[in-house]
Amino acid sequence: MTIILSRFSGFIYLLLLIIHTGCDEVSEPEQPNFIIFIADDISWDDFGCYGNKLVQTPNIDRIASEGLRFNHAYLTASSCSPSRISIMTGRYPHNTGAAELHTEPSVDFATIASKLKEKGYFTAQAGKWHMGTKIKDGFDIIQDKRKINGDGGEDYWTQLLKSRDKDKPFFFWLASYDAHRIWGPNDFSGAHNPSAIVPPPTLASGDSTKMDLASYYDEIKRLDFHIGAVEQELKDQGVLDNTTIIIMADNGRPFPRDKTRVYDSGMKTPFIIKWSSGIDNPGNSCNSLISSIDIAPTILDLSGIEIPASFQGQSFKSLLKQPRNKFRQYVFAEHNWHDHEAHERMVRTKDYLYVLNSRPGFPNQGPADAINSMSFRELVRLNDNGLITAAQKDIFVSPRPEEELYDCRKDPLQLNNLALNKDSDQTLSDLRKVLKDWMDDTGDNIPKRLTQDWYTRTTGKRIDAAYQIRGEMPGEANNAVNINSR
Repeated sequence: MTIILSRFSGFIYLLLLIIHTGCDEVSEPEQPNFIIFIADDISWDDFGCYGNKLVQTPNIDRIASEGLRFNHAYLTASSCSPSRISIMTGRYPHNTGAAELHTEPSVDFATIASKLKEKGYFTAQAGKWHMGTKIKDGFDIIQDKRKINGDGGEDYWTQLLKSRDKDKPFFFWLASYDAHRIWGPNDFSGAHNPSAIVPPPTLASGDSTKMDLASYYDEIKRLDFHIGAVEQELKDQGVLDNTTIIIMADNGRPFPRDKTRVYDSGMKTPFIIKWSSGIDNPGNSCNSLISSIDIAPTILDLSGIEIPASFQGQSFKSLLKQPRNKFRQYVFAEHNWHDHEAHERMVRTKDYLYVLNSRPGFPNQGPADAINSMSFRELVRLNDNGLITAAQKDIFVSPRPEEELYDCRKDPLQLNNLALNKDSDQTLSDLRKVLKDWMDDTGDNIPKRLTQDWYTRTTGKRIDAAYQIRGEMPGEANNAVNINSR
């Protein structure tokens, strides 16, 4: 009898062990963590991994070699707050009610942070904010104090990671001030030799511009250092493999013909994803078109959270496993008020860029911080002395073309406008229709009374009569905040 009971007990133990083991095999996977590093005012080709041979970005370059580099990622605006809000909400700027600089959403939209927080994520921000008050509700912690964040905005990053709630998966929005003007104190100042720098054809090639670019690169190097420090902290905590790291920027470099412009120098962003447990064949690159409105739905998709209807973007999760897959045929972007009156719309395919300019009477010299730069003043001197090239003179042209078309395969800097070339009539007509359909579907419009210039276009000085007076927001007349069309 004792032997039978013993065998029966052993059978029960074995059965319980099998059941327990089976439960382990079907248990829910660990939720991935997310960190978005968002740089301020850095163009796509100003990291080493994107071909810049002078800038020093060893950590970013290594992370790209261990992850996936996107070669055709586009922002919806080359302007700080509209771009950041667009990323967080997965919506186009005119669909957020915050199409202009220094504005905030008029509706309490779902965001990356709010949806993750609802599902038990610890959500935190450190560094530059610039998105108003409504989006703050999605974060457990917001640290946007400059004294704590430091001159570059990165000083609190690792401390935030150390103090997080260790019982929850996390989402961090780590936003540097680097490389926004003006150039501040920097432990990496002098890291780049001005005499070795070759400015792009759209800028002057004198000493002032080279010094300006060298200071810009020094701030990028500081950003790179702090990204490396955060990654090391993730490794020390044992959570690096399950953390999705995204590195990107909010708009182009703060130089003439870059920041605020709808060309690639303004709208194309570096975009790198590293996720050791989620990306096959690290070190690859992806040539598929993606938009910054696709980031929000992708993060929710990766975390298994339902994507809200308000997100106009779409998940590119499949590209992490199959980067050669096709994704988008078109990406769209807009240039609204940023220090100066503007209304431009852009549609980009893999091969072509089409621009509609509804304020062609104005020159397109860039924002006030670029106008106050040494680089701008050097271009002014060249222009005044009749020594300027066509590529450099672009920022002074007035009136501008109402339409622009560029073959980006032959003209990557978008310098040769084909809009008046009869050989391009069909492409022009096709993209004109694509852009019009997108504007109609998403409730975009061209207000008669836009926000006017707050600063002069030649000196960057404040215009008191117009300062802080807003016009009609694009999309407002069509109630675009309630439209979710893509």
